[in-house]
Amino acid sequence: MMSYTSELSGFHKLNKVEKIAKLKEIIDLTNEEINHLNAIDSPVTIENMIGVMPVPIGLATNFLINGQDRLVTIAVEEASVVAAASNAAKIARKHGGFSTTHTDPIMIGQIQLLDVQNPVFSSHKILSKKQEILDLANKQDPILVKFGGGAIDLETRVIGTAAGEMLIIHLLVNCLDAMGANAVNTMVEACAPLLEEITGGQARLRIISNLADRRVVRARAIFDKEMLGGDNIVEAIIDAWAFADADPYRAATHNKGIMNAISAVTLATANDWRAVEAGAHAYAARFGHYGSLTSYEITEDGHLAGTIELPLALGTIGGATKIHPIAQICLKIMNVKNATELAEIIACAGLAQNLAALRALSDEGIQRGHMKLHARNLAGSISGIKSHEIEVVVKTMLSEGVVRADKAEEILANIRK
Repeated sequence: MMSYTSELSGFHKLNKVEKIAKLKEIIDLTNEEINHLNAIDSPVTIENMIGVMPVPIGLATNFLINGQDRLVTIAVEEASVVAAASNAAKIARKHGGFSTTHTDPIMIGQIQLLDVQNPVFSSHKILSKKQEILDLANKQDPILVKFGGGAIDLETRVIGTAAGEMLIIHLLVNCLDAMGANAVNTMVEACAPLLEEITGGQARLRIISNLADRRVVRARAIFDKEMLGGDNIVEAIIDAWAFADADPYRAATHNKGIMNAISAVTLATANDWRAVEAGAHAYAARFGHYGSLTSYEITEDGHLAGTIELPLALGTIGGATKIHPIAQICLKIMNVKNATELAEIIACAGLAQNLAALRALSDEGIQRGHMKLHARNLAGSISGIKSHEIEVVVKTMLSEGVVRADKAEEILANIRK
């Protein structure tokens, strides 16, 4: 087993070439491995950066959203996601595609106040000075206010915790086309001393909440029963969805499938997919039970009516999205003009991905489609393989029911003999 120390004093002061050279000293990287780390540069940098992890970007087709055709960029390593979303979008087109609604892009900044005497009384004092607090918050970002955004309201909550009673202040901020973390965090930091003065308490945490339940997007579509496979498949999808909505063990995998598309489009636009993931899963448990982010019903004509509702804190200005050229290209491909349009596209992609997964589970099973794509990836990874050989290798592996790298190489060797 390789042994080394992780105490690398001054490592952060080195440039990338020097960092990799230092890493080579302790890890014994090969020249080929070093070449991989050096192969791609990034316009976005992080602490102790040594390389870039490239992720394929695919194009999901067939999306018709609010009467407008959209190509959807999806950055993901899972082979089946793009094809599945495209196929579900094609089914939705027959009945008009996807329709969406949304709330304003309101984010919540939280301020935690401790050691507050008479917290209910103090919360009323805070609310009586709401305008003063909002004015102070808005002084922190005059540009956001200039364009119609900024702090718009204030809420108070008294909560009991394992560490005692706390007074929690929610600053509601319209972030417009920004995700909002920087603006909101700056505002709550600025307001904390004033809140301490009003209440006599001590401000501790001052930070944005990723449960963006005031920034919700809803999407809906009718999926044609014949294109799905008939009445039996429609009923099976309803049963599969009901299982997920009732059982958190199933819901975790069900919602993970939704996030396959949502996180992937979020990543393609250099948005914070971890924040979106956290908010979505918290939203799925907002009533005290973790269930499905989607809902399905059968129409009078026997078609499948699907809906999705979730918070999406996204930005098209600021942060990595603004400076990353690939993110800008992806926004251009999707013809996105603002953060709301991006959220609408992402919600539709999540609904499409979920429908595709439920259909596969209700019909042939999820593994069959996965294994076909896995077989193609395995065959394509063999050095020097020709395109016509890939087709034969894939077909043979699937027919024999053995999809492994060694089997792919064995089949290729037999073909060439």
